[in-house]
Amino acid sequence: MAGRAGVLALQGAFREHCRALRDVGLDAVEVRVPADLDGVDGLVIPGGESTTMSKLIDIYGLEEPILDLHRRGGALFGTCAGMILLAASAVDGRPDRRSLGLIDLEVRRNAYGRQVSSFEAPVRIAGEDLPMHGVFIRAPRIERMGEGVEAVATLDGDPVAARQGSVMVAAFHPELTTDRRLHARFASMVMRRGVQAA
Repeated sequence: MAGRAGVLALQGAFREHCRALRDVGLDAVEVRVPADLDGVDGLVIPGGESTTMSKLIDIYGLEEPILDLHRRGGALFGTCAGMILLAASAVDGRPDRRSLGLIDLEVRRNAYGRQVSSFEAPVRIAGEDLPMHGVFIRAPRIERMGEGVEAVATLDGDPVAARQGSVMVAAFHPELTTDRRLHARFASMVMRRGVQAA
């Protein structure tokens, strides 16, 4: 049976994430209200504008259900703004943006430049020879990784994707390419969660 993962569908390329998750064998559902998280073993938090997303999470009452999913061992995958929301801190974070603080990272918003500075570049995936095409749109930068956090992908030697336990994040947008390797890694985390919960 396929694992079941939600994609936060408040902003960003959530449809593309759903498609990518289905491509790697997961049952993907869009999440807008807490009830949408019932029966899921993982959640993707896509890109968007991190302050707006944090406000929408609060308005729709999703913060506690997301934290509860994490406490129950559910897998989380944040891309771009999703990485900012999952990080322990943002060095240039606005006071009205709340962090879920579920991975021990310090990040900087828009560190690779504003919208006009968006770019594409090959990133190196840990343990793999073939680089992955990275799409960076107003991308955050990982400034510090805490103990127990491993680099999943790098750009010019700097980490651009990381994992700590059941939480994985990426500064770029893997859903905007046809390369499903990061989604496949997330799927394996979701499937492990499903097996443990069974």
